[in-house]
Amino acid sequence: MWRRSFSSSSSSAGATGALKDKKWDALVIGGGHNGLTAAAYLARGGLSVAVLERRHVIGGAAVTEELVPGFKFSRCSYLQSLLRPSIIKELELARHGMKLLKRSPSSFTPCLDGKYLLLGPNKDLNNSEISKFSKQDADAYPRYENQLEKFCEFMDPLLDSAPPESLQCESSCSVGDRIKNKVHNSMFWARCLRQAATLGQKDMVDFMDLLLSPASKVLNNWFESDVLKATLATDAVIGTTGSVHTPGSGYVLLHHVMGETDGEHGIWSYVEGGMGSVSLAIGNAAKEAGAHIVTCAEVQQLLINDSGTVNGVLLADGSQVHTSMVLSNATPYKTFKELVPDNVLPDDFINAIKYSDYSSGTTKINLAVDKLPQFKCCKLSHPDAGPQHVGTIHIGSESMEEIHSACQDAVNGLPSQRPVIEMTIPSVLDNTISPPGKHVINLFIQYTPYSPSDGHWGDPVYRESFAQKCFTLIDEYAPGFSSSIIGYDMLTPPDLEREIGLTGGNIFHGAMGLDSLFLMRPVKGWSNYRTPLHGLYLCGSGTHPGGGVMGAPGRNAARVALEDVNKPFK
Repeated sequence: MWRRSFSSSSSSAGATGALKDKKWDALVIGGGHNGLTAAAYLARGGLSVAVLERRHVIGGAAVTEELVPGFKFSRCSYLQSLLRPSIIKELELARHGMKLLKRSPSSFTPCLDGKYLLLGPNKDLNNSEISKFSKQDADAYPRYENQLEKFCEFMDPLLDSAPPESLQCESSCSVGDRIKNKVHNSMFWARCLRQAATLGQKDMVDFMDLLLSPASKVLNNWFESDVLKATLATDAVIGTTGSVHTPGSGYVLLHHVMGETDGEHGIWSYVEGGMGSVSLAIGNAAKEAGAHIVTCAEVQQLLINDSGTVNGVLLADGSQVHTSMVLSNATPYKTFKELVPDNVLPDDFINAIKYSDYSSGTTKINLAVDKLPQFKCCKLSHPDAGPQHVGTIHIGSESMEEIHSACQDAVNGLPSQRPVIEMTIPSVLDNTISPPGKHVINLFIQYTPYSPSDGHWGDPVYRESFAQKCFTLIDEYAPGFSSSIIGYDMLTPPDLEREIGLTGGNIFHGAMGLDSLFLMRPVKGWSNYRTPLHGLYLCGSGTHPGGGVMGAPGRNAARVALEDVNKPFK
């Protein structure tokens, strides 16, 4: 298959010889955005660092690939908002080539009855659009957003630091280290209590209700119109196998306003050149700081010395690379079950990793099309882009029950009969990713079981049948869409696992349920990026604060690793 990928001038497999010529202070397994972020901060702290990427291109799930000639796809992740402002500023990502393209409006939901809902950062637009369905909802919507923003402000400081883990130092650390750890943790919880007091009891109760409740309950308490509730509910289930009725799904509603673009909260943006441009910018910052990035360098196993400490890695080509520490950007399962030799880690730890939830209901289809979709509810026939094309287009999400029904199909082992589809058309704002007059379209689709009961994803006929089901659903809203397709690339959960390294196809490196967050991510007792294997750290989305193109796990892990070797974090 013809393909072209967009990588920085990273070294290729031929450079592995240079890796073996020295002992590195740190090796990073995986050149995804978190691994690159960790490498940048480690190098800035004065360590010699090499990043080892299995694929021919850096970026992991934040990658741009030209799979159809002339069309550059953001192959997995497709929007930017969650990347931490501290990383953008400290690594000077704009100087290194990252350019954000704000979307306004940010959301469009077409309805089969001829109506539609546009939402975005413009408060007047939101009011007039929601009023078409409910004046009461139009009045409530600003209060809803304000409450979510308040909760995000409460949580924000938690994202940029390691959780206050205490269990690791109970027996193995010196008295001084134990006292230092307890003082640090006490200060952390004191800050949390001060923030909670500032929030007030009523807001804290509302916050706990949001964390624990199903998204459907939260949204039903706020609004009455089905289309508004369904549009907002997609935020609660995206990337998960859960339904809008799943307890705890309300927490993910915070993603609606958690991120920001250029200081504007809740604004999601495209990235010029695709999501790979984020990874390239971070990689450029890492290389400027002195990090060495090698592609086509697959790690087969960690090397452990006689004292039980990591001292290097064995590559798939048989070569060994030596180091004092390893930071793994692979999933927890991949790291501990496949890269760490057997009988090295405690049984209870391995069991906790083994039985974590890595399930996925996500499929991504990237398309090259020769014209923009014409949505019949807009009653427009001209070929130019309109406000309906700029943001996320919600297909098959006119009610929360539609979303729940799609989820129930997957619970029964079947791909959704009427999938929930988030469509984005980045080429409307980015003229660098498609030929003139043609466009790139991303489809983020749910729900697709890893192992469907009525077929398997390795069967080309089965794959094509599901893709056509998605295209036919879009045709209902935008007649003629299917005929505009020039070519497409499809990644089902097994494809995401094989191609990108996402265990189970889970885009977050593991489920983001309340039992898998903060002090329990990836498992209880090991939430601060350290692991039971001395010298091995985790720096990927399987750690706090979780998935999305956030960079926080990489930055936080680098801080902890530098702390352990008494090096400055800067």
